[in-house]
Amino acid sequence: MADQKIRIRLKAFDHRLIDRSASEIVETAKRTGAQVLGPIPLPTKIERYTILVSPHADKDARDQYETRVHKRVLDIVDPNDKTVDALMKLDLAAGVDVQIKLH
Repeated sequence: MADQKIRIRLKAFDHRLIDRSASEIVETAKRTGAQVLGPIPLPTKIERYTILVSPHADKDARDQYETRVHKRVLDIVDPNDKTVDALMKLDLAAGVDVQIKLH
């Protein structure tokens, strides 16, 4: 796997969960001898929703909700076969979305 790079993108609603998963990936990759760049935090996407509470007349009664999507990027430079096998066997938390691309 010479001159290749693995890019891992993590997404989650909870920043503690995504940081824990990123540290597990970094620890696993370093244990197999690969060089890791990151985790690089990307901007948090915040979506806000405003909902009218009153069913009829009271326009001033509103509730506001928001969701925050936290993102991290990790690059694994010069991975070997042991690195790929260890990453495939790694069991991450259920609330973390993982995307893996080979460059």
